[in-house]
Parts: sequence; structure tokens; C-alpha cells
Amino acid sequence: MQNKPITFQFISEPSDVNYGGNVHGGSVMKWIDQAGYACATTWSGNYSVTVYVGGIRFYEPIKIGEVVRVDAQVIYTGKSSMHISINVFSRNLKQPTFDKKTHCIIVFVAVDENGKKLPVPVWVPETEEEKQQERYAKRLMDLRTQIEDEMKPFL
Repeated sequence: MQNKPITFQFISEPSDVNYGGNVHGGSVMKWIDQAGYACATTWSGNYSVTVYVGGIRFYEPIKIGEVVRVDAQVIYTGKSSMHISINVFSRNLKQPTFDKKTHCIIVFVAVDENGKKLPVPVWVPETEEEKQQERYAKRLMDLRTQIEDEMKPFL
């Protein structure tokens, strides 16, 4: 199965504004979830649910009226889970190039109509960049386990 990125492009709107006059972080998180869902559902062929969003990094604000591009791509698969790398870019309409604004990894699980986990196709990295992405996803899995252990007394 080919692992082609899912890409959304649109113009940020005045309804996306935060108190500082830029795009609200919550709007960006919604776009991340939507692109991740499209990528995971396309990859698995089944309805997929978000189970983890980690380390959203906002590099720079997105301005209202800029063209926004959200790229989503599978970087690791488990038995039923899919780790999706999300990068958010934007550009002024008068500029030819996009600047990276946000990055995160989001994990989805494929489920049936009763919410039971379903197996997903295995993703096998082929290029060196894909292998690096897979190693990145595995390192983040280890870090999440450590974080969950730290949080247990507070849950």
C-alpha cells in the first residue's frame, strides 16, 4: 500500500481568530485532527478514532487570511494503531513559499461499529527518511510510556 500524504489547503478565516489577532491554537488543533483522521481512515479503510495527540509544537503564529496547508502521513503502524505525522504550514497569498508553523504526532486506532479495535495494514518504511520517521515514532512511544507512568498517581 502506498503511503501518500494527505494534504488540506484553505485560507484561514476571521472566525479562526484568537485574542491576539492570529489563528487560534484550537483551530489549528482541529485542522490537525481532521487531517489525521482523513489519513488514518484512508490508510486503514475503517473508521478511526484519536487516542493520543502529543507534543504539539507551535513554531510561529498563522495570520488570518493566509493560505494554510496541513500535511498528514503515516510514520508507524502497530496492530490497530497508526502514528500520523502532522505538519502545518502557511503563507501570505502574495508569497510563493510556505513556512512551517506547527508539528505534532497524532495516534489513531481503527475501530468497528462497536468500538472494537481492528487490525490495520502494516506500513513498511522504504526510504531512509521514512526509516528515520519510524524511529522517531518509536522513541515517542517510549517517552509516552514514561509520561503515563509518571501520571498514574494523579489519575
